[in-house]
Amino acid sequence: MIELRGVRKRFGQQVVLDGVDFTVNDGETVALLGPSGTGKSVLLKHIVGLIHQDAGEVIVDGKDVARLKREPLRHLRSTIGYVFQNGALFDSMSVYENIRLGITDEHKFRDKAFCDERVARCLQLVNLAPETALKYPAQLSGGMRKRVGISRAIAGTPKYLLYDEPTSGLDPVNSDIIDELVKSLAAELGVTSVMVTHDVRGAFRVADRLALLTAGRIVQQGTPQEFIKSEIPTVREFLERDFGNLTFAA
Repeated sequence: MIELRGVRKRFGQQVVLDGVDFTVNDGETVALLGPSGTGKSVLLKHIVGLIHQDAGEVIVDGKDVARLKREPLRHLRSTIGYVFQNGALFDSMSVYENIRLGITDEHKFRDKAFCDERVARCLQLVNLAPETALKYPAQLSGGMRKRVGISRAIAGTPKYLLYDEPTSGLDPVNSDIIDELVKSLAAELGVTSVMVTHDVRGAFRVADRLALLTAGRIVQQGTPQEFIKSEIPTVREFLERDFGNLTFAA
């Protein structure tokens, strides 16, 4: 379970998170929505301990992330797969080597037979051909690079998957492929997922629950149906940009 309680964060004079309360239950897929520049990625980085809050608490599996020492933090991070917005693949490494970096157990990382099997399995899970392992990032399309990034995130068999704008920069066809992949991985691997996205339609297809972050606060959390029925002006304004009169059937 992931819980943010009254989390505040500012950079200089800019308040990014202003008392955020946010919960993700085990087994859920939650989409974190919001306009660009509202702190969605900053919130995600708090969960994995890349950024520490100025106030409030970030609790993952009952542990206060900001208070963890190096070894407990390393162990917590080994349970979290992080999909970076632009893939963050290493251009000088093959796809095989990029995915292998996601294996968090040092003994398994050094076991070539295990790595061969795990990389092949991760490519299979994201619907990429086995020979993709031999290619380099520059030889891949944007959609394929996104899928390799997801392969690396799941290589260590995480409990949690954090997606930072997984469909940004993709055409509608590839965006749909990634959305379906997020759903299938949640079902097949049983992971708990948080997906930061500005793609409202994709969020409605993928998520069990949604949360809207704007002006540094979560203004609503709930199911897609609850969002459609919301009378909160900020929520309605945000959704109507994509769904017009809100007749979209979730």
